[in-house]
Amino acid sequence: MSTAAPSTPRPSVIQLAIKEKAALYAAYIPLFADGGVFIPTTREYKIGDDIYVLLSLPDDPQRYPVAGKVAWVTPARAAANRTQGVGVRFPADEKSRLLKIKIEEILGAHLASERPTQTI
Repeated sequence: MSTAAPSTPRPSVIQLAIKEKAALYAAYIPLFADGGVFIPTTREYKIGDDIYVLLSLPDDPQRYPVAGKVAWVTPARAAANRTQGVGVRFPADEKSRLLKIKIEEILGAHLASERPTQTI
């Protein structure tokens, strides 16, 4: 008698195209050791959910696939008019390390800015 393995839900796929440096600054999460990004979404997620992101960066035709995890959730009608969505932590792998370096190169001096972002 065979028993089927319980089906695990497949990670959802979100395409996030960031077209300008200011939007990248607002979405990027440098606090995470491996980097991360805020994704505006009305879809319901829980912390720890797997999420697959196809990320496009400003002035770069390449799309970067990231198999991340939801690290925080900003609910609808959050305080301070924050945008509803999720913070996604990049995995601790070489592709993410290179992506983090690329994002930080694009942002350059913006990383030290005191401008508010959608992130923590």
